[in-house]
Amino acid sequence: MTQRWIHCLLAALLALCVAIVGLVSTSGVSQAARHALVTKPYYLSLGDSYSIGYQPGFPGGGGSPGFTKYVATYTGTTLENFGCGGATTGSLLSSIGCGDPAATNAVAYPTTTQEQAALAFIAAHPGKVGQVTVEIGGNDITGCVSQPTQALIVACVVANAATMQTNVTTLVGDLAAALSTAGDTTARIFGLTYPDVILGDYVFPSGSPNVALANLSVTAFDSIVNPDLLAAYSSVGVGRFVNVTMAPYLKATTGDDTPLTMTTKLLPYGVIPDSVWEICKLTYFCTLGNIHANSRGYTFIGKLVVTESKLP
Repeated sequence: MTQRWIHCLLAALLALCVAIVGLVSTSGVSQAARHALVTKPYYLSLGDSYSIGYQPGFPGGGGSPGFTKYVATYTGTTLENFGCGGATTGSLLSSIGCGDPAATNAVAYPTTTQEQAALAFIAAHPGKVGQVTVEIGGNDITGCVSQPTQALIVACVVANAATMQTNVTTLVGDLAAALSTAGDTTARIFGLTYPDVILGDYVFPSGSPNVALANLSVTAFDSIVNPDLLAAYSSVGVGRFVNVTMAPYLKATTGDDTPLTMTTKLLPYGVIPDSVWEICKLTYFCTLGNIHANSRGYTFIGKLVVTESKLP
């Protein structure tokens, strides 16, 4: 009787192991099983290359932790990243799929838009979404710097920022409605702006910097871009605006808005404004002319989101 019982037990364990292997080997089931095991609230990231942590030098230009991993870690949430490099506020709402999903915890959506994919995820996980970050709008306006005169640059920024505000208002309205319907009553939407990377034109390219454009960028962010983004994210009760431009980092007292008359030394540039020093430390612009944040910059942005998430 004892040996027979042992044989029965071993047979049962073997059958269980086979069942588990079958579960794991079936991609659709394993994906469902993965979500079933999640006990922490979900954190959804939407947006452009900043939202996926793009950095030059990483494989495919992406794959770095970005700011989202920091936010997920320090808010105790499970990251699901819908971001797409090169996205604009228009493409986020209307373009099918993403050709550049190089993100940590990337979510694939080959047959739908980024917005629709996020809304479908919220509907499929009622009561389980804790927060959403949206980093979008930069690609709507960065092309304006190629305009031949300052007047045309300003006109371009004004027009494109107005479209940006309309699109972001639509997006956050749809997200807020989906969260409400799904019963995510405590979830918040954190909308981010950007560091004023154009301040890097104060020193880049070496030998022929564009100080006038750097100065103009301060006005563009202060008077056009950030007010429009603030209005969009404030249009819903669960929306919060994270002003990365204004946030101080070490030497700068009011972030990228620190008066250009306040200066410091930085090799190899010599004496430069504190706000330009900040851009050189947090992004690749001063060395490569690349608008993206470095690891230090993404961590800085992540800390700003976490701080905002702790506010009542």
